[in-house]
Amino acid sequence: MKKATQSRTVVRMYVVLLLFLVCGFGVLFFQLFMLQIVRGEELQQRAMNQQTRANILGASRGIIFDRNMNPLAESTTVWNICISPAELDQDTLDHVAGRLAEILAPHTDKERILAAAERRNTFYWVIARGVDRTLVDEVLAFITDPEAPVRGVFTEQTTRRNYRYGRLASSILGFTNSDGDGAYGLEAFYNRVLSGTPGRVVSTRDAKGAPMPLMYSQLYAAEDGNSIVLTIDETVQHFLERHLETAVIEHNIQQFATGIVMNVRTGEILAMATMPDFDPNDPFTLTNPHAIERLSHEREDSDAFIELRQNLRFDQWRNRAISDPYEPGSVFKLITAAVAVDNNLVSLNDQFVCNHVFRVSDTDFHCWQRRGHGNQNFMETMQNSCNPAYIMIGQRIGGGLLYDYIEKFGLREVTGIDLPGEAPGIGHTRAMLSREGRVELASTSFGQSMTVTPIQMITSSAATVNGGYLMEPFVVRQVLDPVGNVIQTRQPTVRRQVISHEASDIMRQLAHAVVADGSGRLSAVPGFEIGGKTGTSQKLDQIDAGHILSFVGFAPMDDPQIAILVTLDEPELDNVFGSVIAAPVVGAVFNEVLPYLGIQPHFTAEELARTEAIVPNLANMGLHEAQSVLRNRGLDARVIGNGGTVLRQIPIAGQRMNRGSTVFLYTEEEVLSDNITLPDVRGLTPHEANTRLVGMGLNIELRGAVDGAVSVVADQWPLPGEVMATGDLVVLHINVVQEEVVQTEGAITADNYQAVVPAG
Repeated sequence: MKKATQSRTVVRMYVVLLLFLVCGFGVLFFQLFMLQIVRGEELQQRAMNQQTRANILGASRGIIFDRNMNPLAESTTVWNICISPAELDQDTLDHVAGRLAEILAPHTDKERILAAAERRNTFYWVIARGVDRTLVDEVLAFITDPEAPVRGVFTEQTTRRNYRYGRLASSILGFTNSDGDGAYGLEAFYNRVLSGTPGRVVSTRDAKGAPMPLMYSQLYAAEDGNSIVLTIDETVQHFLERHLETAVIEHNIQQFATGIVMNVRTGEILAMATMPDFDPNDPFTLTNPHAIERLSHEREDSDAFIELRQNLRFDQWRNRAISDPYEPGSVFKLITAAVAVDNNLVSLNDQFVCNHVFRVSDTDFHCWQRRGHGNQNFMETMQNSCNPAYIMIGQRIGGGLLYDYIEKFGLREVTGIDLPGEAPGIGHTRAMLSREGRVELASTSFGQSMTVTPIQMITSSAATVNGGYLMEPFVVRQVLDPVGNVIQTRQPTVRRQVISHEASDIMRQLAHAVVADGSGRLSAVPGFEIGGKTGTSQKLDQIDAGHILSFVGFAPMDDPQIAILVTLDEPELDNVFGSVIAAPVVGAVFNEVLPYLGIQPHFTAEELARTEAIVPNLANMGLHEAQSVLRNRGLDARVIGNGGTVLRQIPIAGQRMNRGSTVFLYTEEEVLSDNITLPDVRGLTPHEANTRLVGMGLNIELRGAVDGAVSVVADQWPLPGEVMATGDLVVLHINVVQEEVVQTEGAITADNYQAVVPAG
C-alpha cells in the first residue's frame, strides 16, 4: 500500500515537471515566434536604425533654359541641418540647442530645436533647410570640436531652386516647394522630367553611435534630373512684361493684365505674362497692391486673415493667360469674318448699313458709334468694328455653321498647351445658337455672351492669318539629359486646317486695314506692316462690373510670323475702348520685338523723304499712347520714371527734330533733371559721341557727315562744360578723315582717330 502511494507521488511529480517544461518551452517558443516572425521585420529595422545612418545625397534638379540657353531656373547646392533626437545627450541638450539656434538664425530658433529633440524615438529630424556653406562650416566646427564633440547632429547636402531673373516669367515657371518638388507652373507640369533620384551614404555605427571605418559604408549615387529648353525668349519676355507693367500703372488696372507672344507658324510661345506677378524665389509674399490692401482689413491672428491670405496667394500664382476665360468682344469678329469668307457668304464689296441700333427679336443691340456708321463695305465693317454689321454677317452664316467653326477653331476645347491649369471657354450650344429669334447668335457674332481664354483666342486668331492652320501652342521645345544631350525634341503640331489659304489671304487684308486706317491705328509701327483687331467687352457675369479691353496683332502682314495678344481687365479710364488702351501696348511690344527678331523694316519712298518731324504735345497723355504718337512721326521715346502718364517732355511741343531723334518722357516728378554737364566729345567718332551723349539724355545733330567715310567730331556746340537739360540738342561738326577705310598697316582706325585729328 505504501509502495503504491509512493509510485503515484512520483508519477504526479513527473507530470508536474513535464507540465512545467511544456509551459516553459511553450512560452519560450511563443516569444521566439513573436520576435522572429511577427515582429521580426520591425525589430530588424530598429536594429538597422540604431546600427546604421543613411545620409541623403541630394540629386540636382534639371535646369530650365530659355530658347537661347539662358538659364531661367537652376539648382544651387545647400545643406539641411538635422538632429537624431534618440542620440542627443540630454545633459548638454540645452547648450547644444542654444548654440545651434545662434548659428542658424533666422532659419530656426532654440524653442523649435528643443521641441524636435523631444521626439526621443526618432533618428532623423530636419531643424533647418537650405543653409549655405558658411553656416554649415560653423555647424560642423561646433559638433566636431575635439574637446566637446556633439552626438546626434549632422548635415545633409541638398539643393535649392534659384530663379535667376526674379519675377521674370513667374506665371510660366511656377516654383518648387520646401522638398524641392514642383508646386506650380512648369516646375509642377514637368516635375518627373526635372526631378532626379537622391543618393545615399549608408554607414555603420558602433555602440556609442560613432561611425565605423569606411569599409562598413555603402554609397548609392544620386542621379540628376533632366533639363528642359523652352520656346520662351528671355528678351521678348522682358519686353512684354515691361509694357504690361506700365499698362497696369498707366490705366490703374483693377484686376490683371495678360499678354502672349506667339509664333503663328509653329505655335511656339515666345513670351507669356500676367501682371501683377510674383517672385518665384519668394512665392508666398504678396505683390499685388490690391491684394495687400484687402488683406490689411483683417486681423493677422484671425482665421479670416489666414484663409484670405492663402486665397490671395493662389490668386497671384494663377497663369491667367491659360486659366481665366473672358468675353473676347470684337476680337472675335476675326472668327466671324473668317467663317463668312471661307464659305463665300460675303465679299469685300458687300454693303452693310449701320444706324446705331439693330433689333433682334425684342432685344436692341447698339453700335459703339452713337450716330452709326451708315453705309460701309465689308472691309470697313472690320475697320470700324461695327456690331450691327457683324450681327448681319452672323445671320448670313447661321447658328449651326457658326457653332461648327467655333469648334474647328478650338474654342470649345483646351488648346493642349503643356502648362497646368488650362481651362476651356464656355459658349452657347448648337441648339441655342440655332433657335428662332437667335439673340444668342447675334451676341456671339461680335464676341459677347461667350468666353474663351487668352491662349484660345490668340491660337484661333493666328489661324485666320497663317494660311488657316490651327496650331497647338507649346512652351517646351527640348528635353536634355544631365550632360546636355538632346533626348527629346517637340515638333510643331497642326491640329487641323480651319479655313482655306484663299480665305486666310483675305483675312490678312482685313486685319491690316484695321491698323492702317481703322480702330487699331495706335498699334502701328513705321516700317512694318501690322494687322490686328481691337476688342472691348463687358463682364456680363458680374453686376456693375467693368470692361476687359484687348488687342490681338500680327506682323508682318505679307507673311505673318508673330502674334501678340494683350488683355486689360478693368482699367480705370473714361474712354474704355481697346483701340485707345490695348492697341498702343501691343504696338509698343511690336516696336521692340520685331527688330530684335531680325525682321527688317521697309519704308516707302515718301517715308524715307521725310527727314524731319515736329514734336507733338504729349503732356498728360498715357505713356503707351504717347509712344504710339511718336512712333508714327518717326521719333523715338525714352521713358524716365516708372509712372504711367507723361508729366513733362523734352524737347517741348512744336520743335523740329531729325527723324530717329529721341523725345524724353518724364513720368515722375522726382526724376525731372536739368543738370547735365556737357562732356568734350571732340576727337571721337560720330558713333562714339552719339553713344555717350544719348546715354546722358541728350539729342545730337550731325553736320558734315559723309556715309561710308571715316569721320571724327571736329567741334561741338555748346562747348564742353555747359550745363544742359535732358533732351537738349548738341550740334556736332564732323570732319572726314578718310573717304574709304583701307585696313592696311598704318591705316586710320578707331584706336588712332584722336592721334590723327587733334581735338578742336
